[in-house]
Amino acid sequence: MALKIFIMRHGETEWSVSGKHTGRVDIPLTENGEREARQLGKRLASTTFDHVLVSPLQRARQTCDLADCGARAETEPDLIEWNNGDYEGQTHTDIFKKRPDWNLFRDGCPHGESPADISARADRLIKRLVTLDGNVALFSHSHFGRVLGVRWIGLPVQAGQHFILNTASLSVLCYQHENVAAPAIESWNNHGSYGE
Repeated sequence: MALKIFIMRHGETEWSVSGKHTGRVDIPLTENGEREARQLGKRLASTTFDHVLVSPLQRARQTCDLADCGARAETEPDLIEWNNGDYEGQTHTDIFKKRPDWNLFRDGCPHGESPADISARADRLIKRLVTLDGNVALFSHSHFGRVLGVRWIGLPVQAGQHFILNTASLSVLCYQHENVAAPAIESWNNHGSYGE
């Protein structure tokens, strides 16, 4: 069976609403985030997953559970969000006061992960994913999901700044015409049912 990778970003958190950079801090979903996760589960109901991998952070695990995928989920440390280091909990406005030209995908975070670090992590995960068959569900985060998407199609990390992932969104990576030499993005940042 051909490999198809479903990337689900976790539901809303207090920090996603406020615009704070949320990397390794382990915060839960809001009530709205829980509703988003249950709605995501309804959108996934017609899809059978051969593998379910989830970030160790609770916002991703809650989303996975509420989307009715938690019973088969395996924790995958490489799905954790970008380590924001000194910028954890800060907004873009806070950071731009000190570094007006800062760009996460180009500059990384002081005392956190660099673009090279997160690229290597995404590439390591892709190396594992390509050994799998069938439908693979990944419950992860915004910035790491964006990096995973661009690395899947061979683009540099910096291209991730152009691929937005909203809360409880669904994106699908595949091979064009099932050709492993032609990785592709079938769907990105979708909030409808799969296939819409």
